[in-house]
Order: sequence, then structure tokens, then C-alpha cells
Amino acid sequence: MRPFELTAPTTVEAAVAAPGTFLAGGTTLVDLMKLDVLTPSQVQDINGLPLHGIDTADGLRFGALERMSDIAAHPGVYPAISRALLLSASQQLRNMASIGGNLLQRNRCTYFRDVATPCNKREPGSGCPAISGANRMHAVLGTSGSCVATHASDVAVALVALDAEVRLVGDDGSRVVKLADFYRLPGDTPEVENDLRPGELITEVVVPRLDFAARSTYVKVRDRQSYEFALCSAAVALDIQDSRVVDARVAVGGVATVPWRLPVVETALRGAPATLDSFESAAALAVEGAKPLSGNGFKTALLKRTIVRALLELTEGSR
Repeated sequence: MRPFELTAPTTVEAAVAAPGTFLAGGTTLVDLMKLDVLTPSQVQDINGLPLHGIDTADGLRFGALERMSDIAAHPGVYPAISRALLLSASQQLRNMASIGGNLLQRNRCTYFRDVATPCNKREPGSGCPAISGANRMHAVLGTSGSCVATHASDVAVALVALDAEVRLVGDDGSRVVKLADFYRLPGDTPEVENDLRPGELITEVVVPRLDFAARSTYVKVRDRQSYEFALCSAAVALDIQDSRVVDARVAVGGVATVPWRLPVVETALRGAPATLDSFESAAALAVEGAKPLSGNGFKTALLKRTIVRALLELTEGSR
């Protein structure tokens, strides 16, 4: 790790006015600094900022510095969000990691984390060896000729499914952005991962009220049951009446370069009977536009099965 200057602002205004990389839980930043993937000369410890609080009175509101473990355990948090948080990491990491930091965590591509190899995210224009190299964990949706890395956050998938927004504060004031619009596809500029402007800070995560999200879940498929990143995951919320799907929210992770909302699957589910056949027909649409690589072709079949598994989990006993 290279030397850096550490400061600790006590107000949001001071934080966004000063230069430096923000440090909250540090569960991603510190790792990348140790690897020399990130080498900031100035770091701002923002844990003293007033960005805490969990409000479930009308929808959900989380201060950006709330820890993952506290949100997961809070009454009134939608099950898909709580479960995504619980499956994200070990208890020790969940106790440290902030919700804002989790949404901004970097991808887990081994080429990105190895400074001895090229990576367009780390060094634009240097190339993407994952396209023809070791790519079992990589994306099949939302890829480009510049990057095929998957987005790492579990809870971002659940939040995108439930139409979450983030409040951002910078020198020019505050703004609210839908989380689905906040993340950027790699295209020709994979180094630009989100809509965060220089100096801006996530201050709050807002999930609009969605009563049927009380019937929601997050299914995560991984190589081992203990702490591991997703090969595929699905966040699903269903409104079922008289054994038919009235409304649905579906997003997936582990298979795309950003948390991947599936409106085509949602549309196919609406009005359909809550049956295995209907679920399989809707899930088949999830792989439209998929571009498997040499080592991850299995993800297209796994994606469909994961969505069906999540749907069945929510409808057992109601069909």
C-alpha cells in the first residue's frame, strides 16, 4: 500500500468540497489499495458524517453509512433486500460494510485486481484479457468488446428490482437518481462504472413503497454455501391473487455487467397463472441478447433455472 494522507470531515459540505477518495467501511477500498489497484494520495474517512438512520414508515430509507448487518436485521425491510444483504458476505464484513459503499464496490474480475495484467477498467485502452481468457465468473449480458466483468453487489440487484433511488450530494447541490440508471454499461468506456460525478457522495438510499414486496426473495447460486460471489442470482417480488400473477419485479445478478432488470420477464408473468409452466416460459425470455464466453456458457441455463427457483419459492402453498 502506498502512502496517503487521511482526513476525517465532520460535515457533508466539507467532505464534498475537499479532494480525496471516500472511506466508509473500507471492505473494498482497503483491499484494492493493498493490491495497488487504487492508489489515492488523499483519503477521507467519512464515518463521522450524519448519514445514518433507517426509516420504514412509507417505503424504505437508509442512510448511506448504515451497516449492511443493521439493515438486514431491521423490521420492515423487504425480504429480498434483507436476504441479499445476509447472503452478501460474512457476518464480520456485514458489520463493517456500509450500504453506500456496497453499491459502489468494484468488480471482482481477477484481471482487474492483478496490476501485472491489462484491464480496460484500470488502464483504459489496454485490453480485456478476460474475453479470451479465464471467464467462468464473467458476464453474458450487457457486455462489450471492452469489458465482460460482472457487477459484484448482491443488494444492488434487489434494490434495482424494487425501483430504488440514490440521493447524491456534491458541490452543485443534491440530486436523486434511479439506481437502475445510476450504473453504466461498459460500452467503450468501462472505466466509467456509474453516474457519480467528481466529489459527489451517496447520502441516502430510497426504496418506494411497494406493498407486494412483502412477498419477495433473493436467490443466490454460488460455488460454495459459505461467503462467495454469485454465479447467478435473482431478486423477485410477486403480487399474486386467485393463483394468478398480478404484478412482478425481477432483476438478476452474477450474469451481467450491471444489476440487470428484466422487464420482459415481468411482462410475461403479469396475468399468467402461478404455475411452473408459466414461470419457465417467462424465465426463458431472460437470456435474450446473452453472449456467452468460452468458459461461462452454462450461465444461460443457470439464469433461467435461478429465476424459476425464486418464483417457486414465493408461490409454494399458494398455487
